[in-house]
Amino acid sequence: MGAVVSDEVVVARIGKPHGLKGEVTVRLHTDAPDDRFVIGASFATEPAAAGPLTLRTHRVHNGIHLLSFEEATDRTGAEALRGTQLLVAAGDKAEDDAWYAEELVGLAVVDLAGAVLGTVVELHDRPAQDLLEVRLGDGQTAYVPFVEQIVPEVDVEGGRIVVDAPPGLLDLAE
Repeated sequence: MGAVVSDEVVVARIGKPHGLKGEVTVRLHTDAPDDRFVIGASFATEPAAAGPLTLRTHRVHNGIHLLSFEEATDRTGAEALRGTQLLVAAGDKAEDDAWYAEELVGLAVVDLAGAVLGTVVELHDRPAQDLLEVRLGDGQTAYVPFVEQIVPEVDVEGGRIVVDAPPGLLDLAE
């Protein structure tokens, strides 16, 4: 989940303000928000001029992560952060299980027996689960839920992703 900006990894993108005390909604690009968003944590930003930002609060409201920062304590300050990306150093432990589109695009998609099904053309970040966009051998496009039950193995070095597609999943492209 997420994108790589130089040697830093995007862990969230700041959305709209929430309330009057500087809270903002965020679009997560991390699989470990509770480990990542610890009070007092400092984040580099893109654009760099917006940060660094120090986390003041983190809570979940109706399934939405809300953050506030020491540097923006009111709604005006929060609005100024809209669109800012929060960054951490690439290779950070909390992101070890995360995959980035840049790593996956171009990998071969194979079934459990090793037969080539297609190629990854995009990783779509979705609220419920990410989707791999796969160009099948016949030119059709299939969307594969990027969950461990269906994608049991990602081998970036080997150039492949193993997919255990339930019956009919890849037929949906037709």
